[in-house]
Amino acid sequence: GYTDMSSSMPPEKVMSMLDRLFTQFDSQCTKLKLFKVETIGDAYMCVGGLPDKQADHTLRVALFAMETVRSANSTLVDLDDPEMGCVNIRVGFHSGPVVASVVGELNPRYCLFGDTVNFASRMGTTATCFSHIV
Repeated sequence: GYTDMSSSMPPEKVMSMLDRLFTQFDSQCTKLKLFKVETIGDAYMCVGGLPDKQADHTLRVALFAMETVRSANSTLVDLDDPEMGCVNIRVGFHSGPVVASVVGELNPRYCLFGDTVNFASRMGTTATCFSHIV
């Protein structure tokens, strides 16, 4: 997983991989008109239907999830060592109510709170590859 990989690679290579990966994710967010909330370490969070309502937000997020898996599977972990293979990711998403607000004054952040966010996070961190939870 990410923890083992990042502990065995120089930080510059980990940052390069994350930058290449998240740049692709950012492009998909823009294309699908989703809102990127934040990245924390290797986690990338985006949302559909905020800050502006979208009737098809669930479809947009599902398409984003599928495309990010494809993007990751074609992104080399280390450009200088192709034998390390490509990135594998887990994706979790959930639909439901959230509370959204800008939090803090120093480097303020747009944050999402609520069980919907917690549930999606748990799905992403506990799922096994190619599993589907309905």
